[in-house]
Amino acid sequence: MPSFDIVSEVDMHEVNNALDQANREVGTRFDFKGIDASFELNKDSDITVTAEADFQIQQMLEMLRSKMVKRGIDIKSLKEGDVQLVGQKASMTVIVQQGIESEIARKIVKSVKEAKLKVQTAIQGDKLRVTGKKRDDLQQVIALLKETSLGIPLQYDNFRD
Repeated sequence: MPSFDIVSEVDMHEVNNALDQANREVGTRFDFKGIDASFELNKDSDITVTAEADFQIQQMLEMLRSKMVKRGIDIKSLKEGDVQLVGQKASMTVIVQQGIESEIARKIVKSVKEAKLKVQTAIQGDKLRVTGKKRDDLQQVIALLKETSLGIPLQYDNFRD
C-alpha cells in the first residue's frame, strides 16, 4: 500500500553555515564597526542574536533571513522571540522549529478528512504518515497541503509504493 510521511525539518548544518556567513557580514559592515554584535547557535537549536540596540537586532535579523534563504532554508521555520534589553545589551532568541506540533498535525488531518480523499492519516510523534490505495490519492494530498498555509514548511519523505 503506497504511503509517505509529512515532516517539518530544517537542516541544522545549513543553519550553522548561514549563521557563519551572517557573523562574517556583521564583522565587515560599516554600520556595525566597533559594536559587539553576533549570532550564536545554542545546543537546543536556538539562535541568540545580541547587539547594543533594538534597531541593530532588526537589521541583523534581515541579514540572517537573507542568508537563510540563500542556503535554501525556509524562514517560516524561524520563530522570533521578544527583544530583551539589559543595560547596554539587547538580545533576542530565535527558535528554529523542528517537527510538526500536535495542534498543526490535527489541522492537517482535519483538512485531509474534509477533502474526502480515500487516504488514512496517522500522527506519529512529530510527523504524519499518509497511506492510501492509489498513488494518485497521495499526490492529491500533497497538492492539497501545498495550497493550504499552515505557517510551517512541510516536506514529504519516504514516498513508497
